[in-house]
Amino acid sequence: MPISTQRYSRRRVLSVASASVLGSFLTACGGGSDSGTTSTATVSQADIDKAMQTPTTLTFWTWVPDISKEIAVFEKKYPAIKINVVNAGQGGSGATAEYTKLRTALKAGSGAPDLVQMEYQYIPNFSLTKSLVDLRPYGAAAVRSKFVDWTWSQVSGANGEVWAYPQDTGPMGMLYRADLFDKYGLGVPKTWDEFAADAQKLHDADPSISFTNLAANEPGVWQGLQWQAGAKPYTVDGTTVGLNVNDAASQKLASYWENLNKQGLISTDADFTDNWYQNLNKGKYATWLTAAWGPVFLSGSAPDTAGKWRAAPLPQWSAGDSASGNWGGSTTAVVKGTRNPVAAAKFAEFLNTDPTTTKMFNTEQSFFPATKALLADPSFTSQQASFYGNQDVNKVFADISGTVNTSFQWPPFLDQSVTDWTDTVGKALADKSDLSAAADQWQSRLVTYAKDQGFQVQGP
Repeated sequence: MPISTQRYSRRRVLSVASASVLGSFLTACGGGSDSGTTSTATVSQADIDKAMQTPTTLTFWTWVPDISKEIAVFEKKYPAIKINVVNAGQGGSGATAEYTKLRTALKAGSGAPDLVQMEYQYIPNFSLTKSLVDLRPYGAAAVRSKFVDWTWSQVSGANGEVWAYPQDTGPMGMLYRADLFDKYGLGVPKTWDEFAADAQKLHDADPSISFTNLAANEPGVWQGLQWQAGAKPYTVDGTTVGLNVNDAASQKLASYWENLNKQGLISTDADFTDNWYQNLNKGKYATWLTAAWGPVFLSGSAPDTAGKWRAAPLPQWSAGDSASGNWGGSTTAVVKGTRNPVAAAKFAEFLNTDPTTTKMFNTEQSFFPATKALLADPSFTSQQASFYGNQDVNKVFADISGTVNTSFQWPPFLDQSVTDWTDTVGKALADKSDLSAAADQWQSRLVTYAKDQGFQVQGP
């Protein structure tokens, strides 16, 4: 099933917005009004019932296409509540545009929505500036068990706050060309050592084919691979930030890919470009390290390769391990300052926990689920994809979802981290130069930036 670039880009991109839109975090931490209390006192069921029966209009900023279908399910159950959907991020960089508008509205003290679509990696950015409502008073704890554990960690604060409800995810796996593997006698690599050996074997047989493409413009993949490797590049505790993007696991990652890159066993073509699409269709790449949204995207982007691909987990650093990272996905958050925090919180909960709406996100928008129930639903996991030789691809990625580490964190200045990665590690990939040194440069630049912004920085 084809998937448009607009729909896809918001799940895969770690937005490269200018860091200047952040301003000074430490002077912005009082943003937003006090509506939507931060008290952890539980709102009574009577107050919830009253709010859901009171005529109310909630404004929801989202880039999700055709989300009116899911909203109609909510409005049928709660006819007093109307949802005003605003696409605040038109085009392929919808998330970036939406965040910029949200920051502007919050700074102005007017014009912000009641709810907003938000990628996992941007939650620390907006929670630090006190721009999001803690959902615990509105019953968030009661639905925690519905979500995959690592997604709940992604939406939770250091003090137990719940800043959003997970909506979709991108656990990482590997798509591979079964026809090329068969032709050149390659086994599906279960470890990164096997991956490197297969890459060499393929290169010896046909150097025109890259075993994989590790895009020099794609920080999302690199950070997902850091996640899988057990790296802890960021820790956040209020305005104290731990930065260690070049820790031992990250340096292991850098050394590994530098070796393959310098030997010419992989390519580093910019992804999501005309050249990259053409290479996918021509069979230049034997594998694609991607996320759970990748199978649907690929089937619409490389139609000439139908039936030739299969899915597998990422190779592991140690034989017998089972670990992955995540690349993409988003949540629904309630914005501080809403005049209707109860209704907004219960809408966000319903949208992302109701069995009908959560299934619709998969069937209507091709989102990969965040709820345990759908990930275990045979009607989802047993779907056979003809593009993948009738393999149960959903089952492969559903199993992978349970292996994503729960402890990975994001910094409250992701835009800067992405920019610095592109200028250091990304550039080194493109130049086939020293990735370990580039990781050190990335670390140095981030530490300087964080200190300049007034953060207390903890190093290695």
